[in-house]
Amino acid sequence: MTDPVVRKNEALRRYEIVVEGELAGFSEYNVLANGMLFTHTEVLPAFEGRGLSSALIRGALQDIRSLHTHVIPVCQFVAAYLRKHPEDHDLVAPESRRAFGI
Repeated sequence: MTDPVVRKNEALRRYEIVVEGELAGFSEYNVLANGMLFTHTEVLPAFEGRGLSSALIRGALQDIRSLHTHVIPVCQFVAAYLRKHPEDHDLVAPESRRAFGI
């Protein structure tokens, strides 16, 4: 079994996680002037319970860090992930942290 791969699909405006060549989940975003607004994260039913949502968001945040932009975590899962990972709090603009409980 190979490790899951996170990739950015700019055409569909989402990050995707692929397991053994098969799409397992995605996190949708919109690009705004002040950052990337995450709206929805989903893991397909056949892949649930494997921690793929967290792996997906971790990979997306690594990419966002390399882009030197911010995350706007409207998606409840992304916001919850960020609350649990203080090492990534800097990716949320200070003026947005309170709104998302980060």
